[in-house]
Amino acid sequence: MKKKGAQIIVDALAQEGVQVIFGYPGGSILPLTDALYDAPLRFILVRHEQGAAHAADGYARATGRVGVCLATSGPGATNIVTGLATAYMDSIPLVALTGQVKTNLIGNDAFQEADMTGITRPITKHNYLVKNIADLARTIHEAFHIAATGRPGPVLVDIPADIQMQEYDADPVCGEVCLRSYKPTYDPHPGQIKRAAKLISQSRRPIIYAGGGVILSGAHQELLTLAEALQAPVTTTLMGLGGFPGTHHLSVGMLGMHGTVAANHAIMDSDVIIAVGARFDDRVTGRVDKFAPDAKIIHIDIDPSAISKNVAVHIPIVCDARRGLAALNALVKKPDAAKWLAQVLEWKKKHPLEYKPSRKISPQYVIEQIYEVTGGDAVICTEVGQHQMWAAQYYRYTQPRRWVSSGGLGTMGFGLPAAIGAKIGRPDKLVFDIAGDGSIQMNIQELGTAMANKIDIKVAILNNGYLGMVRQWQELFYKRRYAATPITSPDFVKLAESYGAAGIRVEKKSEVKKAIKEAIAIPNLVVLEFIVEEDMNVFPMVPAGEAINQMIGMA
Repeated sequence: MKKKGAQIIVDALAQEGVQVIFGYPGGSILPLTDALYDAPLRFILVRHEQGAAHAADGYARATGRVGVCLATSGPGATNIVTGLATAYMDSIPLVALTGQVKTNLIGNDAFQEADMTGITRPITKHNYLVKNIADLARTIHEAFHIAATGRPGPVLVDIPADIQMQEYDADPVCGEVCLRSYKPTYDPHPGQIKRAAKLISQSRRPIIYAGGGVILSGAHQELLTLAEALQAPVTTTLMGLGGFPGTHHLSVGMLGMHGTVAANHAIMDSDVIIAVGARFDDRVTGRVDKFAPDAKIIHIDIDPSAISKNVAVHIPIVCDARRGLAALNALVKKPDAAKWLAQVLEWKKKHPLEYKPSRKISPQYVIEQIYEVTGGDAVICTEVGQHQMWAAQYYRYTQPRRWVSSGGLGTMGFGLPAAIGAKIGRPDKLVFDIAGDGSIQMNIQELGTAMANKIDIKVAILNNGYLGMVRQWQELFYKRRYAATPITSPDFVKLAESYGAAGIRVEKKSEVKKAIKEAIAIPNLVVLEFIVEEDMNVFPMVPAGEAINQMIGMA
């Protein structure tokens, strides 16, 4: 049966189990959007293409499925670049479908032409420009396969308008994808597992350092089993929050620049680090030549290029995190490390996260109250800035895929569209976007998307009148020269109401919990604006270029 290219794409999406697409139409993608009109797929019209990429990203993080976004050629496609880079840095499975000018116009500077394969090559796991309709179905299936397997990531498929309109005798079902040059290693090498188990059993100061790979591979239960068997402390990265229960007695919280005292001291004083699905980025290691000087490092990761990239590793284990941990659990013996655990727990008890009381609303207090009211059972999305760090520190994540935040790229404007995607993917869950007054304004137009599609999310804006994280650095390192950081904002309550949503402003500490409960009770989009202390800082903090046990600003 002859089918138009657009219908071939729709059929391939259906075969991949796609349920929702986030996008924005335009001339070069019109054949596909027209075919989607009759398709059993939900199309979410965003208000900006960047919102489409972030919404697909949030959907993927909350569900574990591949997120899908769509844009037209030229500015439509370039507007999703930040979203692709965000997903790439955090290893999020995404497929982006972009329209392109007709094949005979490519390279001629045609209207709304942009070289998307060239532009996105550094920020995608792979990308395609489809020039032959015979390759179309296979390419779509390959894109999903590459996005979801191995170390996940975004894949872009650029499709010229004429390819979408051509007809072809397409097979109704594409066979299993087999790429000879792409064969991720899932099973660990038995010899390396034996070496790791022996090293761990001989250790006296072991620590588990868990990253986002634990969540991506579904290895949280195996991680819990290992930690309890070893009775070893566990620290997580920003991306690993929820991979190990934050309420567990072995949890010492997040490590790194804004990590806990216990986590940072424990990693620095350890003799064996069991790193799982983490990449030793600069926010974790601080000054690399001072990082964990006495530790031997076991690194389990599916991406061989991540191993020994930033920090030298003693026992590399290239495999899926879940399979690697399962194999390790079968062999490892509990080390003699009771004194070490007692020391780490003493650090944890002596140096809890705390903040100085304020006559105004403390932003940390708002996070604590959201945690208390939700019972820790919400999906928490964030923008990027101080509020993001407070949400990481003061909300305890006990399950995977309840934390949706831009880690590697640190993308302001991520949270609101990501919350929309997360809520669509998890309609059974309460979804909060915790935002700052600066970051929320970068994609605030997506309030319209939420209202148009009856997406019930709660947006909690911590309004301190500044670009808070930059202001903090200016206070600490630039002699309080607040250049370009004070920011004015609209009346967020009136803005919410103008979209048809509910708006609540909170100016007193005594009103915080009541307002959160009221927002949750409203079956609609709600914008909560908390007027918080202007000059509150995120502490502990490791200054750039210092070792991570050199923390400042302890309350």
